[in-house]
Amino acid sequence: MGRLQGKVAIITGALGGIGRADAVLFAREGARLVLTDVSDRGGQEFAASLGTEALFLSHDVASEEDWARVVATAEERFGRLDVLVNNAGLILLGSVDSASYTDWRRVNAVNLDGVFLGCKHALPAIERAGGGSIVNISSIAAMLGQPFAAAYSASKAGVSGLTKSVAVQCRQKKNGVRCNSVHPDGVKTPMVVKVATGREDASRAEIEAIAQHSTRFCEPEDIANVVLFLASDESRAVNGAEIMVDNGALVMGPTGA
Repeated sequence: MGRLQGKVAIITGALGGIGRADAVLFAREGARLVLTDVSDRGGQEFAASLGTEALFLSHDVASEEDWARVVATAEERFGRLDVLVNNAGLILLGSVDSASYTDWRRVNAVNLDGVFLGCKHALPAIERAGGGSIVNISSIAAMLGQPFAAAYSASKAGVSGLTKSVAVQCRQKKNGVRCNSVHPDGVKTPMVVKVATGREDASRAEIEAIAQHSTRFCEPEDIANVVLFLASDESRAVNGAEIMVDNGALVMGPTGA
């Protein structure tokens, strides 16, 4: 029996590096899936390829109307919701004195407002299922800060605080729901290379070149393995935790190679 057998999970940002790895691993472990992303980009085909009951929905995580639709669809299609993975994210580069207010609001709308709305709408459904897990993807940038990605760092720090608030609320309600955050650093995806290089146009070749000369990079599957643990009943005593998946980058500090 798979580690998520019988469970229903929503994964946002499911067509990106980490979200796609989450979906593949969750399907392998027996979950039924609602996969979402801001545009289709082959989403239907990806869902059909997973070998499990899975559907794909176009979804703007900054839209409360979209969140209500996604959660309702999960319950209507599968009869329950056990797991939410708030994975969708956005990086727009800019320091605090160079970033536009428009970019600041856009990044926070996706990275922080989207997580808030996901928790708000999914939590009652997970409670109706008898409990489960919310996993919020934050970043090591929440702890260290990135001077050329000020909005991103601030939004991810907000995710950390929100995660703890939800965790405490669930503990006080004794509703059987856990809420934890995962903090990657140096995952080999185009989004992260923007932060590593400080540039919007970094190529896949540059990703590989940077990764070859750094011990800080890891694969999306490394993050997915942690997300799987937090989604499964194996983590039943883990609530409000901040889990680093960073090859020791936080303890090394910003100068660690």
